[in-house]
Amino acid sequence: MELNESSVWVFIPTYNEAENIRRLTEEIFALRLPRLHVLVVDDQSPDGTGEAVRSLQQKYPSLHLLIRSGKKGRGLAGKDGYVRCLQSGADVVLEMDADFSHPPKDIPHFLAHLGEADILIGSRFVPGGQETGRSLWRRILTRWANHYARWMLRLSVRDCNSGFRCFRKEALEKIDARSLESQGPSIIHEVLDRAGRKGLRMAEIPITFTERKRGRSKLNLWRLFKGYLWILKLRWNNH
Repeated sequence: MELNESSVWVFIPTYNEAENIRRLTEEIFALRLPRLHVLVVDDQSPDGTGEAVRSLQQKYPSLHLLIRSGKKGRGLAGKDGYVRCLQSGADVVLEMDADFSHPPKDIPHFLAHLGEADILIGSRFVPGGQETGRSLWRRILTRWANHYARWMLRLSVRDCNSGFRCFRKEALEKIDARSLESQGPSIIHEVLDRAGRKGLRMAEIPITFTERKRGRSKLNLWRLFKGYLWILKLRWNNH
């Protein structure tokens, strides 16, 4: 893909990421990619995440902040982020977490390979991919959840739980991002399910997933259980 001709939007959903968002933003802009924008979609974090982003906007005019109102949730923030990027004229939308589990240095790698697919997924489970700093229990749970999602939704993607993804504008339009229904982390699987049923080309590139060092994870057993139920719903409704 010719980057000089493409408007690239990096979209970061946040909740209580004040310890990470400033450094993450600075590292993304330090890549000096042409026509780069960063959109932070914050669920009214009480720790000052939104204020930290505002303090950087004068230094980085291409840094945007969307403070959500109403019900909170990873899926709702994801939907709003996709829609805002499309409304703002994005040609490419790259989605990543705010906790440095997704290294900013990998962003150019995604963009260099986007010509190979409609959606590129950063994968721990393809040759060259790995995860570090995670307990044995978390690694086992992640792999089990991944196999479950792949089997239930009949996906060829190896890392179905990855939130480090890059989309062509046309891909988000074809899956109708405005009508996504997931409220929680299961939006990851809903997007893949829609993409598969629309016949979109999905490919994976290796990444190193690193467990967060600052802040607290929002994922817990209850959210995982609800995610499994949502995958069941997707299978029941669409397959």
